[in-house]
Amino acid sequence: MSYYVHPTSIIDDDVQIGENTKIWHFCHVQSGARIGRDCNLGQNIYIGSNAKMGDGCKLQNNVSLYEGVTLGDNVFCGPSCVFTNDLTPRAKYPKGDHFLLVCTEVQDGASIGANATVVCGHTIGRNAMIGAGAVVTADVPAHALMLGVPARFAGFVCTCGARLRGNFTCNACGRRFEREGQGLRTVE
Repeated sequence: MSYYVHPTSIIDDDVQIGENTKIWHFCHVQSGARIGRDCNLGQNIYIGSNAKMGDGCKLQNNVSLYEGVTLGDNVFCGPSCVFTNDLTPRAKYPKGDHFLLVCTEVQDGASIGANATVVCGHTIGRNAMIGAGAVVTADVPAHALMLGVPARFAGFVCTCGARLRGNFTCNACGRRFEREGQGLRTVE
């Protein structure tokens, strides 16, 4: 085995786990889940059937990726952040086979802060940053900083995570960006 699983964790059959990935205490990975290389899953993580994680992802404690959630490479999920997968949940009226799966995509390099909620059906753009406690209810552009309830645009962040100012040049690492649609892209 080229990955580590703590003895308290449960890994179902038909799961793909990339090499050098570490799965810590009290995690459950369901059949059909795909986890990339060099990922780190903290304590009490749930990965649902057919959920997908790219390479280099880091999930802090108490994160659940339900079916329909896809994480790109190098995505960070802070402690207890939440992904939903049902827009009309009811306990009394279960959907059974009529469950309409609403998918969520988190693109490469994005970060989601502690206790943030991502309502299903949206895309979080590459290298975007969702602040702690924010509630995402719409698509998020690349490199956008989103804060509050509901999450609102509060500026842009660099690939390194530093906040960008007016000229879209990072004071921390020197990367330069330009507008691309609603978001930013790196200037080569």
